[in-house]
Amino acid sequence: MQLASRRYDVADVMAAQEFYHGRGWTDGLPVVPPTEVAVEACLEWAMLAPDYLVGIEPVRARALTAEKLAVNAVMAGCLPMHFPVVVAAFTAMLREPFLLHGATASTGGCAVLLIVNGPIAAEIGMDPTFNALASSDRASTVIGRALRLCLINLLDVRPGDIDRSSLGHPGKISYCLAEDEAGSEWLPLADERGMPSGASCVTVMAAGAPRQLMNEWTTVPEEILDTYAAEMRANMRHYSIWPGNYAIVVPPQLRAHFNAAGWSKADIRACIFEKARIKRAEWAECGKGAVVRDRGDREYAALTAPEDLLVVAAGGPAGGFGAVIPPWLGGKSRAVTVAIGACVDCEVP
Repeated sequence: MQLASRRYDVADVMAAQEFYHGRGWTDGLPVVPPTEVAVEACLEWAMLAPDYLVGIEPVRARALTAEKLAVNAVMAGCLPMHFPVVVAAFTAMLREPFLLHGATASTGGCAVLLIVNGPIAAEIGMDPTFNALASSDRASTVIGRALRLCLINLLDVRPGDIDRSSLGHPGKISYCLAEDEAGSEWLPLADERGMPSGASCVTVMAAGAPRQLMNEWTTVPEEILDTYAAEMRANMRHYSIWPGNYAIVVPPQLRAHFNAAGWSKADIRACIFEKARIKRAEWAECGKGAVVRDRGDREYAALTAPEDLLVVAAGGPAGGFGAVIPPWLGGKSRAVTVAIGACVDCEVP
C-alpha cells in the first residue's frame, strides 16, 4: 500500500505532541502519532485504497481521500474498527442537504452530531446507556473527535479561520452516540429514515448543544412530551424561530411510559409536531420585541413535518431525564443518513 502523505521524524511521543500543536493540527488535546502502520491498518480494515475519493467539499473543491481521513482518525485515537464509521460520517456530511461549509463556518457555533445505528455499534463497543451524550465509551469519543480533526486539518475549520463560532459548545470536541436498539422496542432511527433493516448506518445533523430536561412526575405520554415541546419552544424563543431537524433523546425511564401506553416513535413525532409551536409575539417576552412588528399573531412550528423530528432511544436507566438537541439554523442544513459499508469497487494494493 503506497501512502501519499508527507513523513516527519520526531524524537519521541512528547515531541510529536509539540510538533502537531505548533502547526495547529490538533484540537488542543494530545494526539496519537499517525504512523504509516496505523494509517494502513485503518485503510485495510475498511478495504479502501489510500486514494479512494470519499467526496469533494463543494465550496472550495477540497478532495477528501480515505488516506487523509485515516490519518486524522488515528490522531483522534481511533482503532481500525472505528474507521468505517468515520468514512460513512463524512460521506453523509458531504451530501448537499447537510450544507457542510455553512454549518462549519457559521457564527452560530453548531457541531456535527453523529448517531450510529445497527450491529456495528456493539461490535466496536459503543455504549448507548450511561453518559450517552458525553464520554460514554472509547469508540463514541474518538469517532466524534475524528470528525473534528478532519474538519480542522482537511478543511481549515479552525477557530477564527473557517470556523467563525462566537461561542461554540463542547460537542465541537466530540458529539457522537449510538442508539440503544437492544434496550428499546422502537424502530431504530436509521430504519425510520429509509435504511435497510439491520444495516449499520450513521445519521449526521448540524446541531446545537443538548438541552437537558426532566419530568418524573407523570406517566402520561402527552404530559412528558409537553416537557420536550416546552424545551423546543424555548429554543425557538431564545435562538431561532425557524423550523428544522430537532432530535430528542429518550432514556429508559421515560421510554417505559411510552411503551406502557403503546406509543411508537411515529406517535411521539405527531404529538411534538402539534405541541412545539410559538407565536411571534412571544419574542417580545425575551428581549426581541423589535422584530415582532405587526406579525405577533403569526404561528411558527418547530418542525415543517413530523418526520423532521429525530427520536433517539439512549441514556441511563435512572431518572426522568431527556434531552432536546436543536438544529443549527432551521432548515438550512438537513440531517443525512447513510449506510456504513466497505468499498465494493476498489482494490487495496
